[in-house]
Amino acid sequence: MTEDDPALALSPAMIAALDEWLDTSRALRGSSDNTVSAYRHDVLGFLAFITHHHGGGLGLAPLARITVTDMRAWMAATRAEGVGPRSLARKLSAVKGFYRWLAHREGFEPTAVLSTRAPKFQRKLPRPLAEDAARAVIDRVEMQSERPWVAARDVAVVTLLYGCGLRISEALSLKGADAPLPDTLRILGKGGKERLVPVLPAARSAVDEYLRLCPHRQEDDAPLFRAIRGGALNPRSIQKVMEQARLQLGLPATATPHALRHSFATHLLSAGGDLRAIQELLGHASLSTTQAYTAVDTARLMEVYQKAHPKAG
Repeated sequence: MTEDDPALALSPAMIAALDEWLDTSRALRGSSDNTVSAYRHDVLGFLAFITHHHGGGLGLAPLARITVTDMRAWMAATRAEGVGPRSLARKLSAVKGFYRWLAHREGFEPTAVLSTRAPKFQRKLPRPLAEDAARAVIDRVEMQSERPWVAARDVAVVTLLYGCGLRISEALSLKGADAPLPDTLRILGKGGKERLVPVLPAARSAVDEYLRLCPHRQEDDAPLFRAIRGGALNPRSIQKVMEQARLQLGLPATATPHALRHSFATHLLSAGGDLRAIQELLGHASLSTTQAYTAVDTARLMEVYQKAHPKAG
């Protein structure tokens, strides 16, 4: 559904406001095109419901009078369409972001919208691999190709995921100019957020070995990791290699490239790593995200508690 759909009956002022908010989100928060598109879809869906709910065209002024009852009606209708709690929470987050910005611009109180609670849902996080399983995966990945340089390439990528906690998109965005890898990599992550990531000797050695065997000429502005014909390596290639390795090792379907990043964080934490330092290494905006992501278990929290409070228990 787009703003051209007559069912929305949105005023030109509302369309202009929505576009301005999306432009602001893109400029200030560094939101990707996919994120902006999702925001637009979610907010337009909300506005379409409110328009129909109130039985008429919707301009800027009526938005200031939306009530808690209106919000509950929208959430109930959205759930009735088969939208799950996780997706509804995402939609509500987009609506709140738009309302927070609009209320500031127009000078009204957005309490009814901002106080609406998101539905509870269980976060589905990739399960970390045990340390020996992570090493076994890297060893097994090396056996998936008959071409030595391709095997070395795949090992280099998965070693970066596990050894540096990179997202697969971040590893594959490295350029020829980044090699040989320095002691610290400057990574541009989600939302254009930059972070510094230490490079372990094992990761550097793996990349050096790949470069030694790679038949394609390395150029500063070309991708560091190349496909068979010399183009940019597709993430799906690494996903398939990981899939083959996990099947051979009898590991669960959760043993994905992203699970290696998850394992990096979890193993650091279990070894006594500082949660805020891990937050910086992962590039998370908030500490709460890191806590959920690293799946801090009760035993670890109780250990910290006992050290802080010797008389406890």
